[in-house]
Amino acid sequence: MIETALPNGVKATIISLGFALVAFGCSPQPIEDQPEASTSRPNIVLVFADDLGYGDPQCYNPASLVPTPNIDKLARQGLKFTDAHSASSVCSPSRYAILTGRYAWRDRLNSSVVWQWDPPLLEEERITLPEMLQTLGYETACIGKWHLGWAWHDAEGNPVVPAAGMPDYPQRLTNAQRKEIAEQVDFTQSMTGGPLSHGFDNYFGDDVPNFPPYTWFEQDGLVTLPTEEKPKEWSGRPGVMAAGWRMDAVMPGLTERAVQSIHQWGSDDSAEPFFLYMPLTAPHTPIVPAKEFQGASAAGDYGDYVHQVDATLGAVMQALEESGLRDNTVIIFSSDNGSPARTGTTHPAGSVLKRFGHSANGELRGLKADIWEAGHRVPLIIDWPGLTTAGTQSDGLVCLSDLYATIAAQLHHTTAVGQCEDSMDFSRLLQKSGASAVRDSIVHHSLDGTFAIRRGKWKLVVDNLGSGGFSKPSKVAPKEGGPRGQLYDLESDPKETTNLWAMEPELVKALSQELEAVR
Repeated sequence: MIETALPNGVKATIISLGFALVAFGCSPQPIEDQPEASTSRPNIVLVFADDLGYGDPQCYNPASLVPTPNIDKLARQGLKFTDAHSASSVCSPSRYAILTGRYAWRDRLNSSVVWQWDPPLLEEERITLPEMLQTLGYETACIGKWHLGWAWHDAEGNPVVPAAGMPDYPQRLTNAQRKEIAEQVDFTQSMTGGPLSHGFDNYFGDDVPNFPPYTWFEQDGLVTLPTEEKPKEWSGRPGVMAAGWRMDAVMPGLTERAVQSIHQWGSDDSAEPFFLYMPLTAPHTPIVPAKEFQGASAAGDYGDYVHQVDATLGAVMQALEESGLRDNTVIIFSSDNGSPARTGTTHPAGSVLKRFGHSANGELRGLKADIWEAGHRVPLIIDWPGLTTAGTQSDGLVCLSDLYATIAAQLHHTTAVGQCEDSMDFSRLLQKSGASAVRDSIVHHSLDGTFAIRRGKWKLVVDNLGSGGFSKPSKVAPKEGGPRGQLYDLESDPKETTNLWAMEPELVKALSQELEAVR
């Protein structure tokens, strides 16, 4: 182990290759810092928005043009985090990390996302968050967007693509190639590798709202077989859909199923505690707010869809109240990454700001998929009865992968060696206002596979002169022969406008070594 002094008083602990950094993993806190764990088994509800930006909720951005009364209410009731980050700036790797406590780039997903017909991303041997909770007697349910792959089968029951974990499986096939794969699928066959294979007792959703097959999924099969081609003018990848499929009916359908499930749990006095993972499909494209939400915001269809996300959270909170479950239920609300800030499904990224003046990501630089802050800094609100204090705020650095270790610690569960290695227990942030952060470093990852490392106030982006995502190339990119990276002081420059790479060579070297050690 080598402790390296960095400029400006920052210290980095670098460990030789083959080992993980102490700062990354389910390593316990020092005994004197360990908060007291919960003595009960509360219900846990995780509402996970899709492409909701840091500046969408009004409790994060008072200038937001979208009414978000329920998100704001949850913030008043619980703890709001201002420096929380998804494990990636795009969908699939963020979902992988929240369920495993592990960065997805440690497996096969070094860039991009899981596309239609791709095999499962989750490894069979990995113990997921719901699997861990099952060992503690929890009933587990996933309602919403899965987007972690399935094993699809042909008429003989054979997988139509290689098994999960095969590194040679191409992640970026053409639409024609994927159409050939789809033609091999027998939709009457059960799928494997999905939620039921990784710790969920029940699943209901549509997998991915802009990928075929366009139909409802329930447990390990399809509710209605897809027999028609999706109209070309509709948003989303080409492919088959169920007759009469309506994209604007997805969010209401998910909300209705979640409310029903909560009422069922509440009506059973003998029921075990439950974990409800609710990964929403909004405000991701297709941007299709239901009729009752149209015109609810001053930010067009996008704003209306964000408002519908807020209404879904409100329906879940109301169902918990009506069922008498609210006082013993942890509610967690967050987003899988930043917002692309589109005004509509066919409009360019960032257009909602240009057209309506709505800053979906607040004052952060970039958009969804970027390595910059707007790509991965996300809202995170936690209301944990008996732990959090109403109306409080934490500025501590948190990664959504940390939810795994934190929940495990509060439930007195000891995680296995080699599991959730990128998850850290931040219980003390929940219990003590103003407590110091557990982690002071984090690795960021973008759509195109660009890496960055955050250490304290410093953020180093390596080998990247553009955005790594949806934004246009950086205006601060140096000329040929200049530095191959970016360095920002987020304390004095939270908008990431001034590249300090050339001015801090020792810091660049130390952070680069630390990132390499982590990888």
